[in-house]
Amino acid sequence: MNTLSRIIQIAGRECRILVFKNPIYLFCMVLIPITVIMFMTTLLSAGQVEELPVGVVDQDNTSTSRQLIRKLDSFQTSQVVGHYANVNDARNAIQRGEIYAFLFIPEGTTGGLSLSHQPKISFYYNNAYLTAGSNTFRDLKTVATLGSAGVGQQKLSAIGKTEHEILAYLQPISVDTHLLNNPWSSYNIYLTTTMAPGLLMLMMFLISAYSIGTELKFGTSHEWMLMADGDPIVAVIGKMIPQTIVFLLVFYGFEFYIYYVLDFPHPGGVWAILLLGFVAVVSSQSFGVFLFGLAPSLRMSMTMCSLLAMLGFSMSGCTFPVFAMDGALQLLSWIFPLRHYFIIYQTNIFNGFPLVYAWPHWTMLIIFMILPFFVMRNIYRAMMVYKYIP
Repeated sequence: MNTLSRIIQIAGRECRILVFKNPIYLFCMVLIPITVIMFMTTLLSAGQVEELPVGVVDQDNTSTSRQLIRKLDSFQTSQVVGHYANVNDARNAIQRGEIYAFLFIPEGTTGGLSLSHQPKISFYYNNAYLTAGSNTFRDLKTVATLGSAGVGQQKLSAIGKTEHEILAYLQPISVDTHLLNNPWSSYNIYLTTTMAPGLLMLMMFLISAYSIGTELKFGTSHEWMLMADGDPIVAVIGKMIPQTIVFLLVFYGFEFYIYYVLDFPHPGGVWAILLLGFVAVVSSQSFGVFLFGLAPSLRMSMTMCSLLAMLGFSMSGCTFPVFAMDGALQLLSWIFPLRHYFIIYQTNIFNGFPLVYAWPHWTMLIIFMILPFFVMRNIYRAMMVYKYIP
């Protein structure tokens, strides 16, 4: 029997395992990824967070303070849901999770503004929730700035300054912001395109290591190697092909959904999307096989896969830029496939640059694809000699 026939025979055996013998495969390869994709895209469907609950402590109770509160409530991100008598009540509301922030306007604020005494208004926000904290901080700071600017505008107008002179005094530099490729500042476009593939890669890592480890667990490793005529490369390729097909269908379905149903920007074109999807799937599977070869134990290899996959979210650069990390962490980021996926997506798909602009990261994904060949001897020895220990 030639090599191709053995690969097809092993692939057929793996298909029977996937469909009939172990339902965990289809659960982890199809149901969980689809659930994750729908959850992520639905959670962030509005693009940005809206109407975060905030509170107000208004001890001044004047038309100026009420105007500030109305401005805060008019922002898309914040919604005033409570008025509190003092700071302690508002702080307790934050601790109970009823609000994310509150604005404190002390007594005498309006009088101080009119007399140029620079009264202080305070705002407190819960930064334990990064998105909610940063958005409420932005709105509260804007309200504080608008309050002082409004009083300044009235005073300058009273002494005869024109509208142009007032604007030049209050805002000497006007910022004109242009967001490339994502003018809506949509968190869905920024986060889903990296977080969802990262979770899909986690499943690929785990399933690749699990499928090899269960050959030891269920005592079928000798049968598997016998079908491959003792060639671990043939055995692994035959086992991975059905999984690769399923993962590719799921991954391409995800890409079709976000790019052609949700209409995420993708000026890089369909060929870059298809190529990145294929390389991402195969490199992730190869990385899982490689980790099993390093530690040929079902429990240890899956633990390593989980650890590296979860660290990949932090090291990918989608939430905190890698160039701002410590030098050792920047170097360490190269061992995470998600990091290279993120850079390639940002460069070649999101911004539409040619593939050559991200060639080091394409190269790294290709290196991940050939890593299993360096541990095939360990896999063969594990299948033929090792005994499964629960």
